[in-house]
Amino acid sequence: MRISIDAMGGDFAPREIVAGTLQAAEKLEGLEKLFLVGDETSIRAELKKHKGTVPSCIEIIHASEVVGMGESPAVAIRRKKDSSIARSVELVKDGKADAIFSAGNTGAAVAAATLKLRTLKGVARPAIATVMPTPKDPFVLLDAGANPDSTPEMIQQYAVMGSIYSREILGVKTPSVGLLSIGAEAAKGNETTKKTFGLLEQTKLNFIGNVESGDLYAGKVSVAVCDGFVGNVVLKTSEAVARMISNWLKEMFRVNPLRILGYFFARGVFKEMKSHADPSSYGGAPLLGANGVVIIGHGSSNALATFNAIRVASEAIDHDVNHLIEAELKSINSET
Repeated sequence: MRISIDAMGGDFAPREIVAGTLQAAEKLEGLEKLFLVGDETSIRAELKKHKGTVPSCIEIIHASEVVGMGESPAVAIRRKKDSSIARSVELVKDGKADAIFSAGNTGAAVAAATLKLRTLKGVARPAIATVMPTPKDPFVLLDAGANPDSTPEMIQQYAVMGSIYSREILGVKTPSVGLLSIGAEAAKGNETTKKTFGLLEQTKLNFIGNVESGDLYAGKVSVAVCDGFVGNVVLKTSEAVARMISNWLKEMFRVNPLRILGYFFARGVFKEMKSHADPSSYGGAPLLGANGVVIIGHGSSNALATFNAIRVASEAIDHDVNHLIEAELKSINSET
C-alpha cells in the first residue's frame, strides 16, 4: 500500500504529521511507501528529531507551497499548483499512491480530490463521512460538509457509501441507515427529505426511516444521512457541546476541596470517557465517492490522529471500499 501524506496540513504540521507517519511506518503492516509531501527542509528537520534510522518506506516529495486554513479552496487549488495538498492528490492521480491523508484546509482537499481524481462511477458528488462517538457504538454521519446543497439522489448515494464504510471499516454486520429529519414520520421534513425517504425505501439497505438529532447519540443508527449543510451544523454543534461540557465539569470540580478530592477518585472514569470521544482515535473522515481513497483529518490532528488516519486509509484500500461502492450503486441504478 502506498499512501501520500500532506505533511504541511493542519495546526501542528509538520511536527505531528511526521511523528504520526513514523509511528505508522513502525507499527502498521503492508505499507510499501509513505510519501511525506511538503517543504523538504522542514520535513527533514522533524525526522532528525526522532532517534533511529528513518524507515525505508518513507519518501519525501518536495512541495514549495502551502494552502492556508483560511484561504479560498477554489482559488488556492487554481493558483497554488505546487501546494502540498495538490501534489499529494496528484500522486494518487498518477498512480504512484493508493490513498491520501490531509489535515489541512478541508475545502481545498475536497476541491483537489474532486477536480483531479473525479468521482466513482454512479457518484454525483463525493461526501465527507465523519465517525461520531456514542455511549454504545460510533455511527457514520454524511455528508458532513462537502455538499451544502444535496439532491435526494445524492443523499441516497451517501446512504449506500456510508453503509459500506460502516460494514467494512467499523465492522457493523448489517448497518442501520437513518435519514436525519425533524420527525420520525415519513411525512415529516422538507421536500428533499421526503423524496429521499422514498428513494431509500427502494434500496436493499437496512433503512429504518427518519431519525431526529436526539436519536443519533442514543445509538439508534449505524449511518445517518443528510445534506452537507445540516451535517456540518450537526458536527460543529456536537464538537461545541462536548467542549462546553468538558470545561463546565472542570469548573464545577474546582469549586471546593471536597469536589477536587472527588475528581481525584473519579479521574479514571473521565480519562476513559475522554479517550472514547477523542476524534484522534478515528483518524479522519473519508471523502467517500472520490475516485481514490481520501482521508481528511481535523485541523488539530496530532500524531495519534495521523497514525489512525493512515491505518484507516490502509483498511479502505485492503477492503476495496471504492469497488464495493461502485458495484452497489450500479445494482441500484439497474433496478430503477
